[in-house]
Amino acid sequence: MALLPVLCYPDVRLFKVAKPVAQVDARTRKIVADMAETMYEAPGVGLAATQVDVHERIIVIDISESQDELMVFINPELVWASDEKKSWREGCLSVPEYYDEVDRPDRVRIKALDLNGNSFELDADGLLSVCLQHEMDHLEGKVFVEYLSLLKRSRISLKMKKRAKELASPF
Repeated sequence: MALLPVLCYPDVRLFKVAKPVAQVDARTRKIVADMAETMYEAPGVGLAATQVDVHERIIVIDISESQDELMVFINPELVWASDEKKSWREGCLSVPEYYDEVDRPDRVRIKALDLNGNSFELDADGLLSVCLQHEMDHLEGKVFVEYLSLLKRSRISLKMKKRAKELASPF
């Protein structure tokens, strides 16, 4: 396993739409293992392949307190979403140190493949529902800050660019 670099907003690669995984194989499982290690190290509760510059439809999530209940979603599809909305304070590994309220459907049903290539469906609510929608947005080239006002997005973009320069500078 290996830690992968996480792309930071407003990196243009975050806006690429991910392609479906053609075949779940050893290469796919290696990507998942590396993504999981990266997510746990960050630490985070979810990570989409897009965030690590792999433009394939793969998501890893672990919302457990003990961080030992990894969920893998390959080629996830939103089958159903409730009309009820709920506001959650979201953060993102690609937008470090920034959190804001986002309204999303309260409950969703997702169809995906597991690590063995088997199809499954999952009904989710609460934090899992939010994480799934957040990570699936990444696969569509969308970052959660796009739900915010233009003014907030501009400020975040400037902060992230300044942060990147500071991290890159040896002085």
